[in-house]
Amino acid sequence: MDPYLTQSVYSDPGDLDLSALPRDAAQLALSVRDVMIHRGEGELFGHAVDGSRLREDAESRRVATMLRLLRERSDLPLTERREPAERFVGTCRDFSLLLCSLLRATGTPARARCGFADYFTAGWYEDHWVTEYRLPDGGWRLVDAQIAYGPYDVSFDPLDVPRDRFVVAGRAWRECRAGRADPRSFGLSWAEGLRGLWFVRGNVLRDLAALNGVEVLPWDCWGPEILDDAALTEGELASVDTVAAAETDEEARRLYRDPRLAVPDEVVSYTAYKGVGKVRLPGP
Repeated sequence: MDPYLTQSVYSDPGDLDLSALPRDAAQLALSVRDVMIHRGEGELFGHAVDGSRLREDAESRRVATMLRLLRERSDLPLTERREPAERFVGTCRDFSLLLCSLLRATGTPARARCGFADYFTAGWYEDHWVTEYRLPDGGWRLVDAQIAYGPYDVSFDPLDVPRDRFVVAGRAWRECRAGRADPRSFGLSWAEGLRGLWFVRGNVLRDLAALNGVEVLPWDCWGPEILDDAALTEGELASVDTVAAAETDEEARRLYRDPRLAVPDEVVSYTAYKGVGKVRLPGP
């Protein structure tokens, strides 16, 4: 069975009726955009995001939970555009995972990718997630459902994102380690302490996990606590070098068998809504 056609515990849509869903990746991306609003997009859409709803949605790790909340807010099908108040309030990871789920459910191999985008803030590689799906010829295409339409002014097709505009985490790490990119320009432009090589490291591990069907939240961490570049030991640098150098799915699966890299049953979550704390992840 193709692992990228198989739903993960996070992407599984549960009892979703698939009969009315389009099979076209572009149409599915637009449908995801129509039912979700990023927690930071309220002003862009002229909508005041309700604080209680934001907190309710923030820890929704599973697509099945997202779909339940959407059903509770409106009886509109997933293929119809909702008003902002009826949408799921998510992050880029949630856009990515929902599209990944719908693609898998309708027969297209897909996976969530964690990395950095240069199209939100000039001169900056923002922490970001997109979806990658397999084309009929075996190649892979990046699609960003969050910017599929709306207030984003980009010079490319968001349904076919160039790989120099969204940089997967492993490539970002390699560029920084080779001195071709400044690690201080990777992370969150609006948060002084959330940038640097240590931040890129975290996304390398999250991307490896996503390639292996474990689509964690953007603020989930495991392994040694590394919250600044000074905490990166030579051993840690070498370990992430190995992960970032992986070029095939087989290598990614082999690396993930290492318990030092795999996501454990319990992670540390650095969410802004519940504070820093340990979270036990859902089982299969």
